[in-house]
Amino acid sequence: MTTTDKPGEGGATPGAAAAQDVAELAPDRAADTGTKRQFISWLTLALMTTASVASLRPSPSMALYGLAAVFLYLLPAVVFLLPTALVGAELASGWTGGIYRWVSEALGKPLGFVAVWCQFAMTIAYYPSLLAYVASTFAYVVHPSLAEDGLYVAIVIVVIYWTGVWVTSRGTKTVAGLSSLGLVIGTLVPGVVLVALGIVFLGEGNASEAPMSADHWLPPWTGLASLVLIVNNFLSYAGMEMNGVHVSSLRHPRAEYPRSIFLATGLVLLIFILPALAISWVMPASELSLTAGLMQAFQAFFDHFHVGWMTKVVGIMLVLAALGGMLTWLAGPAKGLVTLARQEGYLPPFLQKFNRHGVPLNIMVAQGVVTTLIGVLYAFSDDVSSAYWMFSVITVQIYLIAYLLMFVAVVRLRATQPHVRRGFVVPAVTVVAGVGFVASACALGIGFVPPDQFGNAPLWRYLLIVGGGLLALGVVAPAAFLKYRRPEWIHPDHQRANPTD
Repeated sequence: MTTTDKPGEGGATPGAAAAQDVAELAPDRAADTGTKRQFISWLTLALMTTASVASLRPSPSMALYGLAAVFLYLLPAVVFLLPTALVGAELASGWTGGIYRWVSEALGKPLGFVAVWCQFAMTIAYYPSLLAYVASTFAYVVHPSLAEDGLYVAIVIVVIYWTGVWVTSRGTKTVAGLSSLGLVIGTLVPGVVLVALGIVFLGEGNASEAPMSADHWLPPWTGLASLVLIVNNFLSYAGMEMNGVHVSSLRHPRAEYPRSIFLATGLVLLIFILPALAISWVMPASELSLTAGLMQAFQAFFDHFHVGWMTKVVGIMLVLAALGGMLTWLAGPAKGLVTLARQEGYLPPFLQKFNRHGVPLNIMVAQGVVTTLIGVLYAFSDDVSSAYWMFSVITVQIYLIAYLLMFVAVVRLRATQPHVRRGFVVPAVTVVAGVGFVASACALGIGFVPPDQFGNAPLWRYLLIVGGGLLALGVVAPAAFLKYRRPEWIHPDHQRANPTD
């Protein structure tokens, strides 16, 4: 049984969820193959779900809040993580084909395309932010001062991205196992080491850099800007709903799936919260980098315990895990989008082509051109953390469009297709989907507010980049493809089955 990855991370979900989601776009034509049905336990599903979501990469952004990180992880878990997981289970157990099928059945094919497009387009902004993290992490292997050097970060983004495209375009299968290894190498081992070092550090009587008293469990309120970094948690939790496809593998899904989700939520929160707290114990918030904060904490702990050479070892582990996950995931969203475009004619024929290895190289190159232009912006940035944050926000906002459509779709389908058999039914679906919709809409809106940490940056530049990125990639691009769509763009293999669509 396989799960999916967040792009470039060592878990099993912008991500890997999107790759699985857009890879299942064909209409529901499944038939009984006569094979024996295989079941999994609810505990196995809980662990699979945990692996698909957990990551160390967002830890520095939450470490800025100290003890309040606990609240800021719990809040989106309740209002976003649980609703997406429950809604995804009902939709996946009733309709195959992923989010395109769900939204199309409920709201029409154009909005179904918008949902799938957003799952693809978010990677255009995601890869620059992911590779900025890789660059800053690798800087601690070479020279830590490079972590905030915009030109160095830009070079790493461009070189690694195009190297990944070249490797993927050759249909290389040797990297397929790197994603599973990445979970252990890039998340579990470093996470346990980081938390253990933090506990020993405090146990020796050292004072925490962030206050740990009970009166600091809520973040200080200075307006919306004080809560903006919580938006990143929506991307951290994104994709958990995709494990809903496995609900039919449970013997008693109505009872076991909620049990699995609540256990997975608890495990995910531990993996997110404890490393964030450990970082806050050793790193002052004023010195913390959003891209290199994880390595800053490791270096501070290792230097304290006189094993500074271990910093380079951990840095290599984190980089290899991120790159392995990126390579195994790179072509997934593009391939799913092209598969849909060939069926429905949403993209020009040039962008629908696969190379001889079955890789959608043309659309990956087009995506890479935009990704490169975004990456080059780092060379002109005097604040890598600020640039990293802005592109992370764009990624979240584009992805949230797909979630908004998904929450509407589940309510609509409950009303219009109540006869469809569902392996799992969300209790009080209107309330659950409503909470998820409102939370997603609020997160999308809050993303336009610059966080307190970047108060010195010009507001117009922040709004131009974030608003322009969301508008261009999440609205204008899909609207243009829908407007100029041509019936002759449908691939010949599908024209007979769908001659007029």
